[in-house]
Formats: sequence, structure tokens, C-alpha cells
Amino acid sequence: MSEKKVWFRFYEELNDFLPKNRKKVRFQIECEQKQSVKDAIESLGIPHTEIDLILVNGQSVSFDYHILPDDNISVYPVFESLDISRVTRLRNKPLRIPSFILDVHLGKLAKYLRMTGFDTLYENRLDDNEIVEIAIREKRIILTRDIGLLKHKVVTHGYWIRSQKPVEQFTETARRFDLFSKFKPFRRCTVCNGLVKKTSKQSVIHQLKPRTKIYFDEFFKCSSCGKVYWKGSHFERMQKLIFELADVG
Repeated sequence: MSEKKVWFRFYEELNDFLPKNRKKVRFQIECEQKQSVKDAIESLGIPHTEIDLILVNGQSVSFDYHILPDDNISVYPVFESLDISRVTRLRNKPLRIPSFILDVHLGKLAKYLRMTGFDTLYENRLDDNEIVEIAIREKRIILTRDIGLLKHKVVTHGYWIRSQKPVEQFTETARRFDLFSKFKPFRRCTVCNGLVKKTSKQSVIHQLKPRTKIYFDEFFKCSSCGKVYWKGSHFERMQKLIFELADVG
């Protein structure tokens, strides 16, 4: 099968996926005949969900564009906090009310996202196909440490988490999706993602330990799993963590 040579240049965080000699420079590769620009990009190790704009010879194209010899291709990352729908041919619009689904490696990140009020689905029993199916059905953004998960053809919104440290993962996610102005602390249960609502002391008194009954009068309950919350030392620690997370924004 004959091949053709084309030029690529990747911008900003897309360079995270490239070897050192291809980072932030224009480089040439050989492509198969009738190869789509999407397939060519993913063959370089970059999932399509990380991309919001592809310019070929200065013109915006879709993922199914068939590259031609000597094409000059510029590839830009997702502008999740900036609507470029009038320019890009790849996606209609970013998800303005973000909700997430996380893979098995991101349990602590899920807790932080729920703690700050974001709809975050996380179950360590879900396999890749189930994650993709749920993400499409419920319009959720996939957060993952597995690049391959984001290469599924039907995935529209996703992000590869670079850091392995939970607090840094949260900061990375919040900056990528412009979450800092959308915090709603303690709105969701950190255990199951259900909505937390204020409840009477009498309705949960059978779930309380003796000292909690004595010293606290204000209580909140998850509408899904029934977990009870109150403003004790754990609340103060969570509040301190939220302030720390927000401060890095």
C-alpha cells in the first residue's frame, strides 16, 4: 500500500502524549492512503477526546477528513471553558454543566469532586465498555489514567489525568473544565454521589452515637444511601481541604 508524507504540529498539553523529539515542533510522518486525520492522530498516541480543533492548511476540518500529501496539520486541545463552536468542526459545544464518570484508578479524585458538589459517578466494578456506555447515555465526561479508554470511537468528552497524586488530579481537572467558580460544597454524598439535604435530628437519632446526640443538633442526610452528616471535626477537615483546593485556582 502506497504512503504519503504529511506535516503535524501539536499545541499545548497535547504534547504530553508525544516523545521529546516531537514536542512543540513541526514534524513529518508517513500516512496510509485514504487515512483519516483522526486515525493518523490516534496512531501517534493522542486520543480524539483531547482535541477540539484541527486545521489543515489553515482550514478547520472534521475527524473524518482524508489527509493528502504535504498537508500541514495543526492540532489544538479541548477548549472546555471556551466555546469555539463557530470555528471547530469536531464537536457542537462543550458540556457547560459538567458531570463525570471516573475509572477504577481515581477513587480519591471522585471523593474530592463530590465534596465540591460535582455529579461524579465512580464504581470500581465498572469495566471500560460499561464506562463508555454510561458516559454516552448520561452525557458524562470520562476522567481516566488509561489513554486507551479515550480512543473508543463513540467517546465524545474525556480527559486523560496526568498526575498520580489525588490533590494534583483535582487541580488539573478543575483547571481543565473551569470548575473553580462552580463549587457547591457538601451538596453531594462523598460515598455514593447522592444529593445531601438537611434533615431533623429526630429522624436520624437512631443512627447517631451517644456523644453526637448530645453535642450536635443540625444534621444532613444523603437522599440515596442514607448516610448522615453533621458539622463535627470531619466537617471542619473537609472544609479546610475545600479551601485548600479552591485556593490553587
